[in-house]
Amino acid sequence: MEERIGSVIRFFEKTSIAAVKLDFGDLAIGDTIHIKGNDTDFTQKIDDLEFDHKPVQKAIRGQFTGIKLYQHAKPFDLVYKVTE
Repeated sequence: MEERIGSVIRFFEKTSIAAVKLDFGDLAIGDTIHIKGNDTDFTQKIDDLEFDHKPVQKAIRGQFTGIKLYQHAKPFDLVYKVTE
């Protein structure tokens, strides 16, 4: 099952970090996300989260967070939290 939690605002190619606005939910280390857009469709586990350029264990709804991605994402791609 998937729940939409936000969207990609920007993707930084050099560091593979996506800036994500969490509009609808929280995200924590160990969670699995699904990123979907026109040319994007992949699932990955969260290993790295940042808030204000500092590592965090959890990001809450309403925050902008940085997520280390293993594939390329684009602005406006939707971010879903995968739940069992």
